[in-house]
Amino acid sequence: MSSKKQEFIKNFSNLSKKDVGIAGGKGASLGEMTKAGLSVPPGFVILAPAFDYFMENTPKSPANQTGLDIEAQISKVNYDDTNSIDQASNVIRDIMQDTMIPGPLAREITAEFKKLKAQYVAVRSSATAEDSSVASWAGELETYLNTEEKSLLANVKKCWSSLFTPRAIFYRFEKKLVDQQVSVAVVVQKMVQSEISGICFTVHPITKDRNQMVIEAGYGLGEAIVSGQITPDTYVIDKRDFSLSDINVAEQEKMLIRNPRGGNVWKKVPKAEKDKQTLTGKEIVELAELCAKIEKHYRKPQDIEWALEKGKFYITQSRPITTL
Repeated sequence: MSSKKQEFIKNFSNLSKKDVGIAGGKGASLGEMTKAGLSVPPGFVILAPAFDYFMENTPKSPANQTGLDIEAQISKVNYDDTNSIDQASNVIRDIMQDTMIPGPLAREITAEFKKLKAQYVAVRSSATAEDSSVASWAGELETYLNTEEKSLLANVKKCWSSLFTPRAIFYRFEKKLVDQQVSVAVVVQKMVQSEISGICFTVHPITKDRNQMVIEAGYGLGEAIVSGQITPDTYVIDKRDFSLSDINVAEQEKMLIRNPRGGNVWKKVPKAEKDKQTLTGKEIVELAELCAKIEKHYRKPQDIEWALEKGKFYITQSRPITTL
């Protein structure tokens, strides 16, 4: 299969919500919101066929002459034994990490990266089975923030191989997806160095009140909130008139920011900011209106990731709330 015949990369502006099969849930959603003129940082998606092409080119192991036979590794797993799951994961991920991305594909990825004119990008896995009615892979796969050109291809491979973390292998078993073809696309998006970031649920996730939305906000990069490592501020907004029904200010000790030496680093929140409300009333209303617009566009409740950099809100992810 040559890189020319098969399309491996698409810009956000050429994708829509219909492209979940090739761009995964995240990629399709970012394309859809870009098309709708929403504030999405620019980027592209390395489509699922690129992952399949890479997998066909992984080296043959002595035990198995047909390339890296994932099914063979997975079929040997005893799901009651965590060591067995860990072992399969290590074997698969090691082989993938040691395999070079085929030249034409590697060059195409690097060329697209250069077009973004961004020193740093976020590299995120986007499973093609993600956000389907069967299962939501959100949170199962990996993300690499503040990726530079020199680590781009390695991080793309890590995203591909995160389909085989112990947790993802177990999840596949638990959701009865073992026999299903699961593929992964990779989102490469210009990095927002957010001073403040967070999540918005366009329907109250606990009371299920559809007239309320809940915004969570914290200092630094959003990964800290998504991974549950900090307790954010919580604001409850009445969607009918965008009035604030409730404000709960959390004391935030640390924030995740870009490390000048590469990657990310935890830093203490300055004393003056620590007990202060993260977003102002005006910012909360502006963000709430933006999130209401996204919900209206999708015609269903959304779980939205957002970031604030230099006074401007950006949307980095939106997916349907699957728990209502």
